[in-house]
Amino acid sequence: MPASAPEPDTGAVNAAVVYYSLTGNVRALAEAAAEGAAKAGAEVRLLSVGEATNDDLVWADAVLFGTPTRYGSMAAQLKEFIDETGPLWKAGRLAGRVYGAFVSTASAHGGQESTLLSLMTVFCHWGGIIVPPGFTAPIQFASGNPYGTSHVSAKGSRPGDVELDAARYQARRVVEVAAALKAGGAGAAG
Repeated sequence: MPASAPEPDTGAVNAAVVYYSLTGNVRALAEAAAEGAAKAGAEVRLLSVGEATNDDLVWADAVLFGTPTRYGSMAAQLKEFIDETGPLWKAGRLAGRVYGAFVSTASAHGGQESTLLSLMTVFCHWGGIIVPPGFTAPIQFASGNPYGTSHVSAKGSRPGDVELDAARYQARRVVEVAAALKAGGAGAAG
């Protein structure tokens, strides 16, 4: 699919939050991330993988992906979406953007970190700039995952204040780094 004409640059960071959610947990994290990105001044597109297109990735300066964990890896639905980005990758159109990810698992040791790291591998192939939350704010010491926001849905629990605040913080950090790159004219965007 050919890319559409670029939208005029308003100076604001364009942030896409692309997610797959089966039970609503990842959607709740995605909504919190979109809220955090918007509060940081970004134009935000909150998109399930069924709604997202390659054009949304081209539009975005920053992208956050959300997925439940499936055996220590991303859900097949998100993987399928990512697999369809080959033409963009080949043309260098995904390089220089800022990326982050968040996950939900059914158990405490259900593969959160391996899933986040597998997404970071994709970002490396794209030439992306990976911005994890790290332990850079008090909420990160409460949430405990420096790679990305994560939620354990054991026995049907929904994301609580800690996880939602961590998602907001992570998105804000991603947008702030994207804004600094955009303002600095670093030439990082592909």
